[in-house]
Amino acid sequence: MTSSHRPFGLPAAVAAAVLLSAAAGCSSPDAAASVVVPSPPAKEAALCQALAKELPDTVAGLARSDPEPGSELTAGWGDGAIVLRCGVPRPEKMSDPKAQGVSANGVRWMLERREGAGPRFTSVYRRTYVEVTLDERYAHDAGPLTDLAGPVERTVPCTLKSECG
Repeated sequence: MTSSHRPFGLPAAVAAAVLLSAAAGCSSPDAAASVVVPSPPAKEAALCQALAKELPDTVAGLARSDPEPGSELTAGWGDGAIVLRCGVPRPEKMSDPKAQGVSANGVRWMLERREGAGPRFTSVYRRTYVEVTLDERYAHDAGPLTDLAGPVERTVPCTLKSECG
């Protein structure tokens, strides 16, 4: 995995309809995470359904444990440690030319550092946005993205070939 802290401008072709927040907390070690399920347009939802079929059983050594409510648009591993939402609105932060990004196995992600929580990554240059929220144990580790990059690359087409693996 390579990392880049260079600013990158992102196309503003898709305007954010509503900025939803992911509430990726859990009340006990056995409780499933609870998240807001995205509501993308039908074409994007179809891409997310294809992604759901490709997602691994484990990410970063953590077993699959999907958040509540159950949906093909969300997935989780490690009881909320890693939460994926597909079809999220374009984050406002993508308009910031100083936004930081990382690349993992051919998929580029915008990084958002969250106060008091782990990082949030949103795929860039894809036909729908895929968001991965990590808990605080991953504050300085984008490693889980390597397990998710392959399924994203296979199922969510790139919109800017020069920027994709």
